[in-house]
Amino acid sequence: MYELRNVTKLYTRGKEAVHALDGVDLAIADGDRLVIQGPTGGGKSTLLQMLGGLDRPTSGEVVLDGTDLAKLSESKLTRVRSENIGFVFQSFNLIPTLTAQENVETALVPLGAKVKERRERAAEALKSVGLGERLGHLPSEMSGGQQQRVAIARALVKQPKVLLADEPTGNLDESMRDEIMDVLERMWKELGLTFIMVTHDSSIAKKAPRLATIRKGKISVKENAGS
Repeated sequence: MYELRNVTKLYTRGKEAVHALDGVDLAIADGDRLVIQGPTGGGKSTLLQMLGGLDRPTSGEVVLDGTDLAKLSESKLTRVRSENIGFVFQSFNLIPTLTAQENVETALVPLGAKVKERRERAAEALKSVGLGERLGHLPSEMSGGQQQRVAIARALVKQPKVLLADEPTGNLDESMRDEIMDVLERMWKELGLTFIMVTHDSSIAKKAPRLATIRKGKISVKENAGS
């Protein structure tokens, strides 16, 4: 599904050039679950942004299903993200004035889904993450774990091929972390997703089938015997 070829991302910090990614080669097959770890500033989130088409490399290719995301126009790239890629972030990114159901529905608007279809699919997505009784609640009326479940439902309601998660348990305590990981792993298995996650949590990384480590823009990948 994904193939990254000699991907470099260069930032300028004052007069200094910083390689967030430095000649990265990476293959991710359909249905893989890959966890990305590394020190702060090592390039983890930059790599995830490349995979999600949220940023473009300075050089190299980011190929998804035969298409180089780096060469797409902004409108075509937006379409790929809308149809094929779901995102979950540490900060939930819910709209505070919208209910859980309305927040999930927002992911279907760019796809042109009719109102009735949006409502039905959003309700079903929320039920799938254990929030069937919370459709009409605002984010402020839910716990952090519940808000992250809404964010997961929003990412998955459009039936993407890929789920990208950037520190999705970073704002949660240990018990909530485990609950959210259970939801994410169940969705990965049930939906046949390609699931790629950035985390600083070693207990999560040890359970992943594949672990990528990024340091100073360089990547190494290993099969995880502890998964």
